[in-house]
Amino acid sequence: MAEWSETAFLFPGQGSQETGMGADMAAAYPAAKAIFEQADEILGFSLSRLCWEDSGGALDDTFNTQPALFVTSIAALKALESIVGPVRPGYMAGHSLGELTALTAAGSLSFEDGLRLVRERGRLMKQAGEQHPGAMAAVLGLSVEAVQDICAAASAETGRPLVLANDNCPGQIVISGDTEALERGMALATEAGAKRAVRLAVSIASHSPLMTPIVDSFRAALDRVSFAPPAVPVIGNVQAAALPGDAAALRDELSAQLISSVQWTESMQVLLSAGVTRFVEVGSKDVLTGLMKRISREGERITLNSAAAIQAFAGTSLA
Repeated sequence: MAEWSETAFLFPGQGSQETGMGADMAAAYPAAKAIFEQADEILGFSLSRLCWEDSGGALDDTFNTQPALFVTSIAALKALESIVGPVRPGYMAGHSLGELTALTAAGSLSFEDGLRLVRERGRLMKQAGEQHPGAMAAVLGLSVEAVQDICAAASAETGRPLVLANDNCPGQIVISGDTEALERGMALATEAGAKRAVRLAVSIASHSPLMTPIVDSFRAALDRVSFAPPAVPVIGNVQAAALPGDAAALRDELSAQLISSVQWTESMQVLLSAGVTRFVEVGSKDVLTGLMKRISREGERITLNSAAAIQAFAGTSLA
């Protein structure tokens, strides 16, 4: 087993999807191809074709995005392990839905249970967005405290919810909630000196009170699967701390995460304080390593988002 105590594996969330994701990994590594084939069988449709060939925008539907990112990340991990053997980094973390990927990679969930959960999570979030449409926006150049004050002010003025959804990195914060409140929040952010306040192309207010109606349904789905203690510490989004090993606490975390802020900056700072010097993003694109560059210039940042990247990392690790 390859044990890398000063390495953290990071698993991406929504926004990292792109057509073609995982295709070259599956072509180069039978272990990665097998993961896509298993996913197709479990879901009863060709998720692999959607990942590799989508041209109609279906990959951006959260119902599809979440399992697609989950499967691509696990396929990348299995491709790496087919070269170097089982791996045990010092820590794992995942952004939003990536937390479920991290728990699966850490052995807390089976692949099938993890996949079914992210599929259900995507279905429920889409349902919530249809029943209670909301919006999200990126606010650039303001502090967490300033954005929290803006959200409180916009909520008070409109009587509608607006919250800080993602603390992604210094100077990049995502707000989420009711559309009217969001528009007011964006205006207040501009008045407060934000470099930009950009509405995101989504109709789902993730990590906000508008997700409250689906919490019980997702908790029921969580109750139907078995959880084991993670074999590797997983830093959770809600508390920016290592998740507990007992199943009930893990279910509490994953339920609460739907309506709680993703504390990504603080989570990465926890890893830095724990002595992590290498951050490896496992899956599509390079969003999380890009955020890490803004959080700290310390440490090495690596992306495993292609067959070539996996081969290069494996070669370095085995040297």
